[in-house]
Amino acid sequence: MRAVVTGATSFIGAAAIRQLLQAGHEVLAVVRPESSKLENLYFHIPAGCEQQIQILELDMREIGEVKKRISCPMDVWLHTCWGGAGSGNRTLRDVQQANVAGSLAAVNAAAEAGCQRFLFTGSQAEYGICHEKITEATLCRPVSEYGKAKLDFSSQAEKLCEELAMEYLHARIFSVYGPGDHPWSLVQSCLRTWSQGGEMLLGECTQWWNFLYIEDAAAALIALLASGKSGYYNVAGRDTRRLREFVEEMYVLCGARGSFIYGKRSQNAEGAADLVPDITKICAETGWEPKTPFAEGIYEILHRLPESASGKTSI
Repeated sequence: MRAVVTGATSFIGAAAIRQLLQAGHEVLAVVRPESSKLENLYFHIPAGCEQQIQILELDMREIGEVKKRISCPMDVWLHTCWGGAGSGNRTLRDVQQANVAGSLAAVNAAAEAGCQRFLFTGSQAEYGICHEKITEATLCRPVSEYGKAKLDFSSQAEKLCEELAMEYLHARIFSVYGPGDHPWSLVQSCLRTWSQGGEMLLGECTQWWNFLYIEDAAAALIALLASGKSGYYNVAGRDTRRLREFVEEMYVLCGARGSFIYGKRSQNAEGAADLVPDITKICAETGWEPKTPFAEGIYEILHRLPESASGKTSI
């Protein structure tokens, strides 16, 4: 399989590239010019796989240039490029709508490059605030501009792919954690703070939550690229609990160092949503299953944490 991956230096993009290369596939990795995260991508290239990957520096405004840079048609396109995923930017309509335009340009570029399948990394934020089990048939009512833009793109991209004779696959990804995640994420913030004996100021953390380890998330995307059908798929783990249970498990795994206080932080851009995902569809259609227990993933992060000063962190 010859795969184009946009957003190749991202948390999920780089992990997917590593697994694609390990499986013997060829990858065209598209990165922003002079990306500060390019080192992260090089870190994910397994030894002996250097000849399977071509790194192409292109801004999304130039994504149509891909066709000119390849020597033979590509098979699939994995689009993980989406700016402004941080909590503050999720409320900014201009930032999020710019992603829609760039991502639609990627759909056209994929067709020009000969791809038969386009896989987009959507988000659970498209569903909005839910308190029941979430299936792919659950009505989407996004509340953040981030969720609205992802949903807006999907409706346009699905039609565009049909016109271009490409399959459109949409992975609604829930809460992914693991080494290399944003330092401001809940998991990274907790582990970094407690490993140094610091104090975490948290929200109420009473909502139902679900975590998926990065390696399992990447494997899900590759399974969809290889054998998924056109349509929408929830990508999540099978371990759903109250968020406080995850927080307190992390605290114990850090040796119960430091401290934490609930109720000291306001809700994020998506509000007080419960994450209770149903992953029956992707498992049945691709054979993929999440494999990594939460504690195992946490240990992997702890082993790679850099030394940092202790202190008080709010998240």
